[in-house]
Amino acid sequence: LAQEAGRHLGADRTVIYRVDYDQVLLVPLVDGPNRAGDPVQIEGTLAGRAFAELVRSDSRAAAGWTLWLPLLDGTERLGVIEFTFGRAAQADDRLRDDCAEVATLIAELLITRSSYGDAIESARRRVPLTLAAELQWHLLPPLTFINPRVGISGVLVPTADVAGDSFDYAINGDVAHVAIVDAMGHGLEATLLSSVALGALRNARRSGLGMLETVSAMDRGVAAQFGPEKFVTAIVAELDAGTGVWRWVTCGHPPALLVRQHRVVKMLDEAVGPPLGLPLGDRETSEERLEPGDRLLLYSDGVIEARNDAGEFFGTERLVEFVSKEALAGRPVPETLRRLNLAILAHQAGALQDDATTVLVELRSRR
Repeated sequence: LAQEAGRHLGADRTVIYRVDYDQVLLVPLVDGPNRAGDPVQIEGTLAGRAFAELVRSDSRAAAGWTLWLPLLDGTERLGVIEFTFGRAAQADDRLRDDCAEVATLIAELLITRSSYGDAIESARRRVPLTLAAELQWHLLPPLTFINPRVGISGVLVPTADVAGDSFDYAINGDVAHVAIVDAMGHGLEATLLSSVALGALRNARRSGLGMLETVSAMDRGVAAQFGPEKFVTAIVAELDAGTGVWRWVTCGHPPALLVRQHRVVKMLDEAVGPPLGLPLGDRETSEERLEPGDRLLLYSDGVIEARNDAGEFFGTERLVEFVSKEALAGRPVPETLRRLNLAILAHQAGALQDDATTVLVELRSRR
């Protein structure tokens, strides 16, 4: 269908590229039994620039020219599409706009048609996913949401073997509900733990319960299913985009970092309650007023505890330095997280010993 649309626009070649789970490669969807061809690196390529910066990228050669466009589901980056034209084609703005409209439609079809078969999903996988990872990825919301007032993005690694880490968000009117969880242990049981916690979260939120009531429902759900020996750490929060107020409950989880004016200005560690599932005391709600442009980084302990061959932790100091540098560079929320995860993977030579999940929340403007 994409190739036929490309021919109507005068393109000799039209190829859809889907980003892989690690957000390192762009994998082409092609005809044939495997449905995938040779991937393209995101770093250092025109295709990668279109994906990372959400821009139109084109190149010219003696035989013609090529246009790369990002594929977006709302604001989540799915991949890119490539149109290759001969020398006779006029490289004008109208043709680029027509190609962009086709790209928009193809992105919608990628999402809707992926629900009916496995070809598009399978192409993203460079290595098989574990059963635990299969379940965890299925439970996630879209990785990125951005509107004029709020931006939210999250990433799970190691993508093929993630188990206990997960996150959730929902936008209801002025309020963005955000949560990150980290279940104890590894493998399938950790996935089941975090799944129960997030299921209880969504059920309580959709029943109209307040934040402390929601946390209590999560607490009861984990305790009832797994007993007092198992627990889940979490941050459950709400951002009122109208007032800029960030309210949260910390359940044994590493505190969020507040980024303002390109640097980390605060660690939100005012009140840390017990993890979910452990009857160790009451929990408190904390509150912070954000300014437009502020960002909040939520992360699991696998981020700062990632160790290299020399035993050196990635650490909070390195995390703060990286986030500050990316904020100064002005990179958007999803690209900041993609680069952070590449840095974490590089620190451990590509082999993480624990899940390392990050969620970035940005107050873009108030009402």
